[in-house]
Amino acid sequence: MSQYFDIHPVNPQPRLVKQAAQIVGQGGLIALPTDSSYALACRLDDKAAVERLRRLRGIDDRHHLTLMCRDLSELGSFARVDNRQYRWLKGATPGPYVFILEATKEVPRRLSHPSRKTIGVRVPDHPVPLALLGELGEPMISATLQMPGDEAPMDDPLAIRTRLEKQLELVIGGGPAPAQATTVIDLTSGEPELIRAGRGDIARFGL
Repeated sequence: MSQYFDIHPVNPQPRLVKQAAQIVGQGGLIALPTDSSYALACRLDDKAAVERLRRLRGIDDRHHLTLMCRDLSELGSFARVDNRQYRWLKGATPGPYVFILEATKEVPRRLSHPSRKTIGVRVPDHPVPLALLGELGEPMISATLQMPGDEAPMDDPLAIRTRLEKQLELVIGGGPAPAQATTVIDLTSGEPELIRAGRGDIARFGL
């Protein structure tokens, strides 16, 4: 049975954020609001929780999971970023974008793409995940909360709780979220390549 925390979407309550971080730190798989849809998230180095996330979403290891970071400096520890890529990132973060970049050795092999050795990274523009990431002091692994067979991501925390209460340790209610996934941009070739159109504006990348 999952716990449910109603965390303010603008001024997250520190006590609840700390409790949420403890649940994540103890191996919990959680649902939380972002600047796109709700997302699933867990600790970066928790193999069992990551495997649960993949099973829940119905995805294999060829599907990029996303490294959710507090800021660009944290992101740089896990992805190789040259000056040109950095300019793209700086202009679009925080925001509803996932960027595919070459993974560094800091990323566990099981989390990077098995053949390309790449990782998806993002910095969300939402107070709740940013507060939780700050309390944890490290990135989380995340994925859009879109269940197999659904046409759109889930955007209602109470509906998420009802549907997934036996599969998650915590649902964070932060009000409704846009029922849109992130925009995914591949930056590994030197020029932005659109992988998935979502909430983020693609015009800024000349796409």
